[in-house]
Amino acid sequence: MSEYYVGGVARESGWLAVAYTADGFDHAAVFDSVGELWSRYEESTERIAIDVSIGLESSDAVRPNERLARRLLGDRVDDIISTPVREAARKHRYRTASRVHERKTGQELSRRAFETTPFVAAVDEFLGAIDDARPIFVEAHPELCYLAFEGAPMAEPAAYAAGYAERMRTLAAFDRDAPPTVQAVAESTEGRRIPIPAIVDAVALGLTVRPGPGALRSLPAEPPTDERGLPMAYHYRAETGLPE
Repeated sequence: MSEYYVGGVARESGWLAVAYTADGFDHAAVFDSVGELWSRYEESTERIAIDVSIGLESSDAVRPNERLARRLLGDRVDDIISTPVREAARKHRYRTASRVHERKTGQELSRRAFETTPFVAAVDEFLGAIDDARPIFVEAHPELCYLAFEGAPMAEPAAYAAGYAERMRTLAAFDRDAPPTVQAVAESTEGRRIPIPAIVDAVALGLTVRPGPGALRSLPAEPPTDERGLPMAYHYRAETGLPE
């Protein structure tokens, strides 16, 4: 069976997975959970890049990869959302999660950060339970992937038309088949309310882990691990490593 290289993004409407082989785009699918995504690809995948945090701090407010990425992303710096500490990520109410996060770190928990907690907690629980998945799943931030492809951060927000066009140009310059792939992925989401930026991001993550120009790298290059041994790093594809 072909080995897949998968880019996965998590949204309220589900997990969108874009699967490549070494030869190019193969298919896309939407799953209800990270566990379902794993069940589909566990026997056939080489790597799965997701846009959900892997590796959680217990007492620091900003993970090392987040800190480094903020130095590189220019106007896109606000796209890096600080991940809640592990205990806070498991709380279901904002007030409770915020109190826990502030007690542990001395810093407030933003609403945007709290909104990520269902996905963060689910991935953390999943990787804590499924040892075989640990070497397969890597974390990737789409904006860092675009930076690595383009050599500079994106100038426009992803939600704007100009931002969509900018990211499409970046993907097309990296892989000429990216535009029709985005169209094919969009068509595969019929019946699901997947936002357009999520489709572009999933393609970017798939191209990041699929073999291609450059090498799959991490920021930082030597990732620290959390108390459970999970690495805290963003992955990207480039000829040379990004500055730390």
